[in-house]
Amino acid sequence: MIKKQLPPGLHIDTLAVRAGIDASQYGENSEALYLTSGFLQPDAATAARRFAGAEEGFTYGRTSNPTVTAFENRLAALEGTEAAIGASSGMGAILMMGMGLLKAGDHVICSNSMFGSTINLFAKEFGKFGVETSFVSQTDAAQWKAALKPTTKLLFAETPTNPLTDVCDIQALADIAHNAGARLAVDNCFCSPALQRPAQMGADLIIHSGTKYLDGQGRVMAGAICGPSSLIVDVFGPVVRTAGMVLSPFNAWVVLKGMETLRIRMQAQSANALAVAQWLQEHPKVARVYYPGLASHPQHELAMRQQSGLGGAVLSFDVRGGDPEALRANAFRVIDSAQVISIATNLGDTKSIITHPGTTSHGRLSEAQRQAAGIGQGLIRLAVGLEHTDDIKADLSRGLEML
Repeated sequence: MIKKQLPPGLHIDTLAVRAGIDASQYGENSEALYLTSGFLQPDAATAARRFAGAEEGFTYGRTSNPTVTAFENRLAALEGTEAAIGASSGMGAILMMGMGLLKAGDHVICSNSMFGSTINLFAKEFGKFGVETSFVSQTDAAQWKAALKPTTKLLFAETPTNPLTDVCDIQALADIAHNAGARLAVDNCFCSPALQRPAQMGADLIIHSGTKYLDGQGRVMAGAICGPSSLIVDVFGPVVRTAGMVLSPFNAWVVLKGMETLRIRMQAQSANALAVAQWLQEHPKVARVYYPGLASHPQHELAMRQQSGLGGAVLSFDVRGGDPEALRANAFRVIDSAQVISIATNLGDTKSIITHPGTTSHGRLSEAQRQAAGIGQGLIRLAVGLEHTDDIKADLSRGLEML
């Protein structure tokens, strides 16, 4: 193995292409992909020590893999945390967090405008096992504080939220959590560490769906938790080994390479999103635009402080139309008229993606839950890619001009 110690203080752009693991004895410059489920051991005694955790070394694919380790090391370096652990998907990472930190009788506080699957995971699945969850306003820190109980163990925020781009004050929530003896976890999917590093603002854990911007081209499923080694190694490591939400080496390798261009993609896609959001804001058939980069966004100043001055690449907008049925018909008309933009439910791709949250990402929520989250039938989410903004605007115009 060829060892090369990186100097301290490197910028995130450099870490994105250099952090990982040492090259093998073959001296590869591009990180190797290790497709193997098991690893040879020199003798039985060494195998025993490694399986017991008394000696470092790879043993089995469900426990660790060099390619997955490279992905974890690079992501931890970008987030500025001690360690990271991969998962099979972003939801798998959230499940891992809950299984590692929570037990029956514990209490969690979440934003009521989080991703629909996250709401269902806490409200339904964890609820089956005696974990109570309170849902509060994303942006009102007083509600988070008022929801605290003696049994509160975790505050979980997603900022900006999916799809309304609500922004919470990470430092304020960290203070509330820590003063109550709880932890703060932040889903950093929309911003990625290229724009926002929650650990610098007091977050204990950072959740990622590597499926999104870390990969950047919509190729694979991946997830991760970043945080202190005491939790990553001693708490979440055993969960992965037992429950098996393991990240595959191939997917880890794809996302590892995707992170090399993360910064420049996020900058370019954020610039595109701002241009499209500004145009939509002036369109007569659009009732409202949700985008942190706009001065009209309620948390614009906070977002600019937390997100390196950029609004990210996801925006949402309400079309005009009247009652819920008419609004839904108009939203579908805009979506179905797209000839360039992809109709899909992913985001974070270099290709722009459009979707109707009320019937996709939040379609399995009750109407009351959708209303609490602010998801109306006229709402459209647009994840802006790298196409020319004139072509994106023209594609949206096809449907908007029909309303």
